[in-house]
Amino acid sequence: MARNSRLRLVRPRALATARRAVTTRRTRPAPRPPEGTPPRAELARQARHVLADAVRIARWAAVERGPESALRTGTASVPAQERAAAALDLTPGQIRAGWDRARLAGLVELHGDTARPGWRLQAWDRDDSAVLRGWVALFDAWSLVHPAPEGVAPSAVAEVVEAVPQVLSLLQLSQGPVLVPVLLDLLGQRVEELREERCEVPVADQTPDRAGTAPDPADTAPGAPPGTDGLPTLLDWALEGLAAVGALTLDPGADAGHATLTPLGNWAVWVKLEQICVAAQSPAGNIEQSAEDMLRGCARLTPGPARAEYRAWLAARTLSSAVAELLAVARGEDALLRGLAFEALRVVGAPAEAEVRATVAEPSLRPYALLWLAEYEGADPDDAQEVLTREEATWLWVDTAAAVADHGESELLVRHLESAVQGTVPALLDEVRAVGHPRTVQVLVALAAAHPDPALSKAVRRAAFQVHTGGA
Repeated sequence: MARNSRLRLVRPRALATARRAVTTRRTRPAPRPPEGTPPRAELARQARHVLADAVRIARWAAVERGPESALRTGTASVPAQERAAAALDLTPGQIRAGWDRARLAGLVELHGDTARPGWRLQAWDRDDSAVLRGWVALFDAWSLVHPAPEGVAPSAVAEVVEAVPQVLSLLQLSQGPVLVPVLLDLLGQRVEELREERCEVPVADQTPDRAGTAPDPADTAPGAPPGTDGLPTLLDWALEGLAAVGALTLDPGADAGHATLTPLGNWAVWVKLEQICVAAQSPAGNIEQSAEDMLRGCARLTPGPARAEYRAWLAARTLSSAVAELLAVARGEDALLRGLAFEALRVVGAPAEAEVRATVAEPSLRPYALLWLAEYEGADPDDAQEVLTREEATWLWVDTAAAVADHGESELLVRHLESAVQGTVPALLDEVRAVGHPRTVQVLVALAAAHPDPALSKAVRRAAFQVHTGGA
């Protein structure tokens, strides 16, 4: 009989199912990268090449867990550097640089004073998306990879870091080499704009410094805006830093030299611009809204742009208040927002650990909190659901079904049935009734109405009636 037919079993991946269920929306078609952009597989291959040493060092550190291991200290100690250099045939300098890259790319994650292998390291050989996300994290941290020139004011360095996206946009639009003097002119203009936005008065070119000496005219490019002395040195630093992470190539040339984005760099700049466009199209102004309204706005976005929105929203608030606000939303009745709130808390990371751990005692948040903690402690997202008991996995299944019933489509609810860990429909219904989720009746009624199999639909409707009346 149909009511006793076995469900088409899939590997129990409650978290992945929940994510798909709450983020599946009819949205605008996925934007296509610029013509000539290599396929993602090729971009991932290039990213793996850039981070090859970092991956080797992270994998070595994952095995070497001695008392002086970099995994225990969180930083590569001198003895650990020497052992890694000998084992991997690299210099100590390469070990230090590779370890820093591994941390910045998420190949290793810091938990207090301890570093552990990141989930990206575990997925490195099989997941191109994880590789590209790791490389983009390194790209975002380019200013940490290449130390700033000595003797330069931190405020000047910060201005250049803030202005570099404009330089990258010009390189991306040019689709080819751009002369360094052209980039310097643009950088100077952008720095002046930033100063005007802060209502700062530009310093005259020949104003003596603290030592009483005037700036060297050689450091100021012809035609550069006033108050931009020192920018040639900082531009060189920025271009070298971006080249160090594989975002562009430099050719000194016979004259002033030029810079060209690599395929990876060109793709990354396009991704950043696309994220800005998606955020700008949000009619609710998500970044300025409450946590609930922000999450509702992000529900229409795919996971990547949504994470960018979470980061921007978090950056505008103190972390403690942001975490408290997200958890308050998670305690509400909307299961969709509950799942999205914990997605936003994944972006917070370590600062949210104590608050998330405290919610393990709350039945409605416990499955989400356990999955969050498992991933935080290094579990692969695909395997994190193994920390849940059968009852907790069933509760999460019902909660996800509630999100789909409220915000999704009927066929998505039917497909969600296939993600249940139980082997048969009667077994699923028995455990759903026993788990005591407050939305059980509504979920079963919606499933019965959506399923095309009359016999199965009847069995589900009978179970909903039993739960409603308190029957067995």
